[in-house]
Amino acid sequence: MLLPKKVKFRKWQTMRLNKKAMTPETRGTKLSFGSFGLKAESQARVKSNQIESARKVISRTLTKAGKLWIRIFPDRPFTAKAAEVGMGKGKGDPQGYCFEVFPGRVIFEVDGVEESVAKEALRKAGSKLPVKTRVISRVHAK
Repeated sequence: MLLPKKVKFRKWQTMRLNKKAMTPETRGTKLSFGSFGLKAESQARVKSNQIESARKVISRTLTKAGKLWIRIFPDRPFTAKAAEVGMGKGKGDPQGYCFEVFPGRVIFEVDGVEESVAKEALRKAGSKLPVKTRVISRVHAK
């Protein structure tokens, strides 16, 4: 699983989410490496184990022919309190790392395989993630 070597702060603040003021992503919205990509259509926090699960599905579908790029890296720590613990007594312990995905962000890119294989691999990977996704290509990149 992906995780940073070192973080400046053990626990981050949560950040309030205003669904009405949700602005689309400005960085990482276009294909940079591959011919096909998986683009986020909604907002969510993607955990490192979800990224790893999607990566496994893509690499299994592409076999040795294709190349895969992961365009996001989980560097945001998230915390959780133990089961059946009451309110109060401070914030929970760090559990892992996640990445805040906003609409428009390209999450994965693939190349080196034909269109049907690439689209199938990315479709399967999208079902492993907590965001709504769309498969894009260089020809039809929007």
